[in-house]
Amino acid sequence: MTSEVIYQGELRTVATHLASNSSFITDAPTDNHGKGAAFSPTDLVATALATCMITVMGIKADQKGINIDGARAMIKKIMADSPRRIAEVQVTIYMPQYGYSAEEKSLLEHTARTCPVARSLSEGLTQTIQFVW
Repeated sequence: MTSEVIYQGELRTVATHLASNSSFITDAPTDNHGKGAAFSPTDLVATALATCMITVMGIKADQKGINIDGARAMIKKIMADSPRRIAEVQVTIYMPQYGYSAEEKSLLEHTARTCPVARSLSEGLTQTIQFVW
């Protein structure tokens, strides 16, 4: 097992990662009957894309001796109706100013765009990815 999710009532859950026992809460968003006091499940999907991208970039960077410490991502999730779903995830990755070569930039961008989460999301979901070097 990977995790456990317990419904707390009032559209809130507590999710626990079983191997580490770390946990977090989710709330339904304000535009869908919730309080919006924590990540919503769809926020987690959008955020998972960015964390996956940066994680695999880190793996590739470590293998190639490239420093990406301080890289950060900003995420915007856009919802659609009928049916309610994530229509688009916009991710802007800001890279630290370490003077990357064109080859390093290409390698890291390709690595990010082909991360496991990016490949797992529906082809109907638009992934708008931008890098700021």
